[in-house]
Amino acid sequence: MPFEAINPPQFPAPIAPYSAGAKAGGTLYVSGMLALGEGGAVLHIGDAAAQTRHVLEAIRITVEAAGGTMADVAMNHIFLKDMADYAAFNAVYAEYFPGDKPARYCIKCDLVKPDCLVEIASVAHLG
Repeated sequence: MPFEAINPPQFPAPIAPYSAGAKAGGTLYVSGMLALGEGGAVLHIGDAAAQTRHVLEAIRITVEAAGGTMADVAMNHIFLKDMADYAAFNAVYAEYFPGDKPARYCIKCDLVKPDCLVEIASVAHLG
């Protein structure tokens, strides 16, 4: 089955060869989102809550561009640079998923840029 690339026009150019999302049938796969601006500059350095908000907004924009809402997100793959940021991350995350919560996992790992603190990839089921 072919997929449709989802690349919201308000996003900066990707820092690698990927699309923000890939829609196949009724499933949307959202790439790992980071708090990046133009030219791949890291935003909100040192602020895990602000980076989390930026990442979740990028996911929201991608899901909406594919015709869905955050309520359609069924799975989140979460990567934190430092587990000391877990509470700040969860406080913002809960704002974006106030009802039934998507399945998720969270691991601690290095991210593609040293100043990135949070990365999330998502799967949404649309329609």
